Formats: sequence, structure tokens, C-alpha cells
Amino acid sequence: MPGRYNFPKRVRLLRSTDFRRVYDRGTRFSGPLFAAFCLRGTAEDASRVGFTVPRALGKAVVRNRIKRRVREAVRLRLDGLNQSWSIVINPRSRALEAPAAELEREVERLFRRCNGSS
Repeated sequence: MPGRYNFPKRVRLLRSTDFRRVYDRGTRFSGPLFAAFCLRGTAEDASRVGFTVPRALGKAVVRNRIKRRVREAVRLRLDGLNQSWSIVINPRSRALEAPAAELEREVERLFRRCNGSS
């Protein structure tokens, strides 16, 4: 199963203009572990996910650890997301200590909400 264990660039939001567009035009979903902004694209677009962690959550080491944990939960559940979504996930401090299974459940819940709001 090649490619199953990576998070390729084609599924990541990387440019600040893409992040800004999702923040400005997207729908906000809140949960206990993160807030997320979801924007529906065209049918040909692939789904892409980006992460932002505010400086208020700690120094770079802490922010990077939170981002890695949430990115892994998204990677494991990415196949449950329908085509054409741009999502920015903004983790809360609870994401640092939450069990991996709880993070995955929250990501799955977010993806179900996106898929249901076509």
C-alpha cells in the first residue's frame, strides 16, 4: 500500500493566500480540541488541509508537537473526507494532552460535518 503512510503536499494547504481565503469565506466548526474552517471548492479540486497553531499556546516546540499530533489524526482519517474541501484546523491547548483516539474522533466528526453540508 504505497502512499498510505504519508501526508503528501497535494493534500496540504501551504500558501498564505489559501489560508486567508478559507478563513474569510469558510464555515467555522468548533470542538473541544480545535476550531476548523471549511470551504467547499469545485468538484475537480482535491481536498486539502492546513494547520495553524497560535503563539499563545506556547513556544515553537510545543506548537510543533500539537501540530504533529493533529496532523497524524488527520492523516489517519483523510480517506473519510469527500473531494473538494479546503480545511484549516486551529488546535486548542487540550490537543496536546488528549489521547490520540480522541483526536481521531474529533477529526472524524469534523469530516462528517463537512461531508454532510454539501
